[in-house]
Amino acid sequence: MNSQSLRTLEYDQIKEELRRYAVSYAGKEHVNNLLPMKYLTSIHRAIEETAEAKELLERGSSVPLPSLDGIEWIMSLLGTGYLYNEQDFMAVGTFLNSCSQLRKYMASKEHSAPRIGAYASSLMELAHVKDEINRCIRFGTIDDGASKGLEKVRKRLGVAKERLHKKIEGVMSRHQSILQENIYSMRNGRYVIPVKREYHKQVKGTVLDQSTSGQTVFIEPNEIAALQGEMDLLLADEAREEAVVLSHLTDLVEQEGSALKLNIEVTGTYDFIFAKAKYARSIGANVVAFNERGFVKMVGGRHPMLQGMVPISLEFGKGYKSLIVTGPNTGGKTVVLKTLGLLTLMAQSGMLIPVEEGSEFTVFSNVMSVIGDGQSMAQSLSTFSAQMKSMEEMLRGAGKGVLLLIDELAAGTDPGEGIALSTALLEELSRRGANIIVTTHFNELKTFAAATPGFQNARMEFDKDTLQPLYRLTIGEAGESYALQIAEKLGIDSIVIERSRQIVKEQRMEQGHRDAELQRRSFNDRKLKEKEMLFNSSNAENEANDGGELDKEAQEKGQLSSFEIGDAVYVSSLGRTGIVFEKRNGLGMVGVMIQKQKMFINHKRLKPYISKEELYPDDYDFDIIFESKENRKKKKLMRRKYVEGLSIVYDGDDS
Repeated sequence: MNSQSLRTLEYDQIKEELRRYAVSYAGKEHVNNLLPMKYLTSIHRAIEETAEAKELLERGSSVPLPSLDGIEWIMSLLGTGYLYNEQDFMAVGTFLNSCSQLRKYMASKEHSAPRIGAYASSLMELAHVKDEINRCIRFGTIDDGASKGLEKVRKRLGVAKERLHKKIEGVMSRHQSILQENIYSMRNGRYVIPVKREYHKQVKGTVLDQSTSGQTVFIEPNEIAALQGEMDLLLADEAREEAVVLSHLTDLVEQEGSALKLNIEVTGTYDFIFAKAKYARSIGANVVAFNERGFVKMVGGRHPMLQGMVPISLEFGKGYKSLIVTGPNTGGKTVVLKTLGLLTLMAQSGMLIPVEEGSEFTVFSNVMSVIGDGQSMAQSLSTFSAQMKSMEEMLRGAGKGVLLLIDELAAGTDPGEGIALSTALLEELSRRGANIIVTTHFNELKTFAAATPGFQNARMEFDKDTLQPLYRLTIGEAGESYALQIAEKLGIDSIVIERSRQIVKEQRMEQGHRDAELQRRSFNDRKLKEKEMLFNSSNAENEANDGGELDKEAQEKGQLSSFEIGDAVYVSSLGRTGIVFEKRNGLGMVGVMIQKQKMFINHKRLKPYISKEELYPDDYDFDIIFESKENRKKKKLMRRKYVEGLSIVYDGDDS
């Protein structure tokens, strides 16, 4: 999947939310490595596992997921010769005990959760390791019975400690009058008594420390020094015996390193699956069906990161594979792209998604998006330049099974060129087989969607009364921008609004004329070419007459003397076709426009091609063809009212 698009569609934020529900480092690692899958069987399996886990949670089950506290540290030291301590073995023991509980729990759910239940059969209970740890380690310390040697030395140590304590108490009793307080303590592992500084020479022994004020001296009496030496030897014996026990347990853990790793893997898998299930419950997510037919139907889809959003429904892949979404600003067009894109990525990651029953998705090999302004200060890229750079990448990656999400295509440049570029890009991306969802404000792209196979219009609903977006997507209809209505509501002067409406009306009429004329000219050009081919083949012998002899068919129809404005004629002397713009005058000259150039030609040099009835409707305005845009505007104004000084001047060729 395209990494930039994953970030744009906030896939990483979903993973961050999901990570909060994982309780172990192994489960969090699964979340870190999560990516959308491209194979339907893998997606189905992952979704079914998540659904089973969600069902268990909804039944109120408390899943005994093993604790991995301290286990990561232990596994990192396997094979290094490190001697584990009592706390390490406590962690291993707790982990193995939890593995046993999880194995028994999932065995009891074999029928209700068969997919995830199968993982538990791989858990190794390692009873001999667990039992040995429990025998040797109690409450975080090595038990006396861990070994016979340790038991023996600790008994001797107990006797020695008792003798030492009695000896110290006797010394303190004799020197009670010179003691700062009647309590002994330890300094550097040695027993000492607190003697007032001025009397410290009365006690035979070694000064090991003194108080901060200097008023108390801590002395180790010579009488107990020998006993302390004996204690030190016994403590060393104890440490050696404890090391033997720890070494024995370390060997057991080392021998079962592979089994422990497997248990950690299974635990991480369970933690990951149940984290997906917990997250699914938190966002009201459900199972979604998948197909391999390229059909997508999203019913009531909600963006997981947007609270309180109106659910969105859309579909494509049957009859049309791409949508052009129009509508006002703040109407939710971008939300449509982000919601569809993110839910697609989540579903292909084996997650449940917030959609309603009846939703169906298909597997995309890639999801690419261009959403947001994409400006890059570092690369000095404008919004348009940044988008075009992304579009270049889309062109390279476009193909069947690829979903392209494009927000406001070519919006940051000249509208005329932007429309042309948008049309060409959409044609090429569609030709390569990609599914495209694009938002736009260009009215021309609405026409493109309506006329181009594989495309369909869609609009974001808007309340015309309140001028508030409804965030509903209607497929099959093109939307409006409502810019003037919004501007009026926000207080723009009514004079400006009315003038704006007048300009829009004129622009739309002009655009309508242009669109109609372009379509008509394209049709007429084809007809003229067909007629010309037939005419040339059937009347080649008449060319030598230079127009002096006319074909019998034309004579029979009586068309020579009655060329009408709008008729298509053939100019034999030029070998070109043209359109009559002025009827035959008294001198026998007919006005003919050839490729926008007007000229008068003797009627004898003209031959009829196609009558105006075949080319144009009865009420067609021929000014669209013969008049300039400026003159047409003047004529419209003249029809409405008299304007002093307003005139239309024709050049000699036009008169």
